[in-house]
Amino acid sequence: MKKFALVIAIVLSVVTLTFAQSTPETYYISFDGTKIYYEVQGSGYPVVLVHGFTNNSQSWKRGKLYQELLNHGYKVIIMDLRGNGRSGKPHTDAAYSNGAEAKDVMGLVSSLGIKRYAVVGYSRGSIITSRIMVLDKRVNKAVMGGMGANYTNPNWPRRIHAYEALMGDTTHHDVDEMMGWIHRNNFDNTALAYQQKHQPSTSAAELGKLRIPVLLIDGTEDDTNGDVTILQKMIPGSKLINVPGNHDNAGNSIQFSTAVLNFLK
Repeated sequence: MKKFALVIAIVLSVVTLTFAQSTPETYYISFDGTKIYYEVQGSGYPVVLVHGFTNNSQSWKRGKLYQELLNHGYKVIIMDLRGNGRSGKPHTDAAYSNGAEAKDVMGLVSSLGIKRYAVVGYSRGSIITSRIMVLDKRVNKAVMGGMGANYTNPNWPRRIHAYEALMGDTTHHDVDEMMGWIHRNNFDNTALAYQQKHQPSTSAAELGKLRIPVLLIDGTEDDTNGDVTILQKMIPGSKLINVPGNHDNAGNSIQFSTAVLNFLK
């Protein structure tokens, strides 16, 4: 009996390993030839999730939202933004300027044949989401988590300090915590620097022209990216919900997930 169980275990291990090895990684080739890694799960209404700085597509799986969207019948699209995860990491200004990351998302959506979709961003992913909802008329709803109004300033000091710190400047102590995290991990720091250098800002005038439902979600202990109530005033008809947590954990909470699901339906 023990030998039979051992044989079954070995067979199952081989089958599992073979399946894992034969499952292909999926890539979209973007407008400039950069490879963008992505995953699509589910078959319902499409929702694109846009991750934050130094994160990747898999970061969404550590929180509640990804699985809850699938449980509620949505098609969920996650991707590694350029410079992150398994996507290409070009080291040129042109590769990150003029809304390149937003164009990656829009191009991927086009390649999948999607006509209408919702987009959810968190932290820097909300900054990219802001560009997407301004540029792409196919977006019917958008969620911005963990983001205040500061990103609308093209000369946002924290963005500039992050770029300079990634280039070796050690005088900007407002980004010390972020740099400590980066130094403890194996990131492509040059790619991260380009992301900060060319991080898009969306103006109050552009936001004021939006006519789609927008939900802002902010942690009760999160003051990382400026005043979210100012951002709410910039976006006509937008709603604001506060959920428990700080910038690092509010986006992973069940309250965040519940707020998004209620908004989407």
